[in-house]
Amino acid sequence: MKDDALNDDAMNGGALPPDRRFATTLARGLSVLRAFRPSDDGLGNAEIASRTGLPKSTVSRLTFTLRELGYLTGAPGDRYRPGPSLLVLGNTAAAVNSWLERAGPAMQRLADETRTMALLLVRDGDKMLIARTWRPSGVASIWLETGHRLPFAGTSSGHTLLSALDAPQAASIAALPAAHLDRIRAEGLAQLTTRGFVITDPAQYYAPGIHAVAVPFRPDGAAEPVIFTCGAVPEMLPVARMEAEIGPALRDAVRGLDRLTPRETR
Repeated sequence: MKDDALNDDAMNGGALPPDRRFATTLARGLSVLRAFRPSDDGLGNAEIASRTGLPKSTVSRLTFTLRELGYLTGAPGDRYRPGPSLLVLGNTAAAVNSWLERAGPAMQRLADETRTMALLLVRDGDKMLIARTWRPSGVASIWLETGHRLPFAGTSSGHTLLSALDAPQAASIAALPAAHLDRIRAEGLAQLTTRGFVITDPAQYYAPGIHAVAVPFRPDGAAEPVIFTCGAVPEMLPVARMEAEIGPALRDAVRGLDRLTPRETR
């Protein structure tokens, strides 16, 4: 179809190099599923097209197919919501990635002890996607939910991932000028080498109301690391506290997770 030949980069933000093995239709279908956020009360085809950058006619065929397969379900007003088949995929992924179950108690304990919000973030195209959150008990924390996306530039989690990726992977991130990327990686690598965590200069933050420190973790067999982060409002988490207390505590928690996670090769 004509519009199937359009916008090949829409589902990955231009982050993936061209490869004859790359299944564009599959990637587009997955981009439709990734368009949904926890706060959504259903999405119509026009909204999905806007979020993915795909033509509306392509989205219409994809949502029909995904609904037939149970990955989407209908909502009032010709809208869609994630369907029950996604629960199967999510439960399977959680079971296979056993490190995630081990991380839960450690991250919740860290959140309670430091009175910060702990998060797990993964790369999703040219954004960072929050995959898990652990809120401190009895403490009002920053508003960030699972499914929320953050930019690479101006976030401790994004700078940490860029620093932990190898150079070709980092260079594939869209919308980051080479000089800007090189500076972020140089600063992040220096921090990871000397102290094992990354704190982005608050003057560079994309959102001034959040301070955060981040540590990378590479699951066995994963092509890219995931990022664990602790964050709070600046009044609760000044840079001095991140450097002296929160950063070392997060680093040690992630190292403990690494020791508890079986590896095929050590």
